[in-house]
Amino acid sequence: MPKRYGVKEKDQVVAHVLDLLLTGRLRSGDRVDRNEVAAALGLSRVPVQEALVQLERDGILESRYHRGAFVHRFDADVLREHHEVHGLLTGAVAARASTNLRAAVLDELDQVMTIMRAAARPLEYIGAAHRFRDILIKAYAGPRLTASIRASRSFMPNQFWATNPDGPALLMPLAETEYDAIRRHQPAAARQACVDRADLMADALIIELNRRGVFAELNSV
Repeated sequence: MPKRYGVKEKDQVVAHVLDLLLTGRLRSGDRVDRNEVAAALGLSRVPVQEALVQLERDGILESRYHRGAFVHRFDADVLREHHEVHGLLTGAVAARASTNLRAAVLDELDQVMTIMRAAARPLEYIGAAHRFRDILIKAYAGPRLTASIRASRSFMPNQFWATNPDGPALLMPLAETEYDAIRRHQPAAARQACVDRADLMADALIIELNRRGVFAELNSV
């Protein structure tokens, strides 16, 4: 696989390992071979090691002394937990925005919501949805919360939502709910919309991974 210029090498490794998990090529308890990952991406072992440290910190991998890095338990419950954390974190930001909505931020959100409403393709919609979230994070999240949200996005794969034809119709109502709550200065409603969106996204992804057989071996135990 060729290098992706403009993307940090560590982030390439993280995305690669997560793709292996989400496609069932890595499963709970499997060992992550650093040399295989480095060869697959055409990278040195340095960014691979950096990525494995991050994935361990995010609760996806675990290190075993003198044995290497192994996949933590990965099943539907774990996937849902990652989404729940993401919903709570983004909900905290949305609640902050609703209590201190600045005119410049509202103008940016208005523009992005117009794009989301008119989006004809899932890729266009999900790109605008990420922009909506990033506007709020930049304006209302500090460094610690920003880093936590970034880590919590691990199991919310862009490719799945960018190619899911049902994605915009599924997610747009909750985007409208969150946006309306922010504009009306309703922090509890804004927070709940984020939690509900994350739950909905978890449901859709779990259904797809079950369809692909990613959790098949775990379900049969």
